[in-house]
Amino acid sequence: MAGITREEVERVVALARLSLSPEETDRMSRELGAILGYVETLERLDTTDVPPTSHVLPLATPLRDDVPSEPIDPGLAVSNAPRHEGSAFVVPKVIEGEEEG
Repeated sequence: MAGITREEVERVVALARLSLSPEETDRMSRELGAILGYVETLERLDTTDVPPTSHVLPLATPLRDDVPSEPIDPGLAVSNAPRHEGSAFVVPKVIEGEEEG
């Protein structure tokens, strides 16, 4: 069975800038080892006659013709907005330290 050492988990934890207790590190080592063991099991399967697939069921992706249409009236576009000025949406400022205007 594949395994991952405690040291490898600690290295990944450090790289990801995470903080795990010793108990969590041990548990993570066991769980990741179990996942790698499962992957090893899957690698032993013969998939020569299995076609590549992205979904288990065939799904059609209906597409429509890309035909330009008339643009929406700007007044109608902002008609349900809580605040607007002319044809522009008015939203609260979200960037600190920026001068208005």
